[in-house]
Amino acid sequence: MNHVREYRKQKKISQMELAKRIGVARQTISLIENDKYNPSLELCLSLAHVLGTDLNSLFWDGDEQQ
Repeated sequence: MNHVREYRKQKKISQMELAKRIGVARQTISLIENDKYNPSLELCLSLAHVLGTDLNSLFWDGDEQQ
């Protein structure tokens, strides 16, 4: 599970706007939010940057064991 949707909604950014900002299709954002697409590290970094957070907060669930 990731937190892309939560961070995007906190920033009041649509899927389309987020997609434009990082240079991907809106469908890619939807797939990422629904855990149906495993983004590259570069894409993860872009998402974190635009959403104003870090990779751990965006993609790591604190309830999971390492």
